[in-house]
Amino acid sequence: MPMSKEILSDLLKKKFPDAIIKLEDMRGDENHYHATIQCQGFNSLNKVQQHQLVYEALGKHMGTTLHALKLTTLKLR
Repeated sequence: MPMSKEILSDLLKKKFPDAIIKLEDMRGDENHYHATIQCQGFNSLNKVQQHQLVYEALGKHMGTTLHALKLTTLKLR
């Protein structure tokens, strides 16, 4: 079962309320997304830690309702 862009956005906004989040459905199938997240909370973290937080926000959805996620995380100054 695919994940809608709205549900994905809600999950990410819940974890990163101050972030600028852009989502692109890369194939139009609600299974392959590119997420760009710019967040002040990333400022003191390296890329691995940033990505871990994003995957933590998605929880059980990653690999089930969400098949693939291309992830770009950016610090917000």
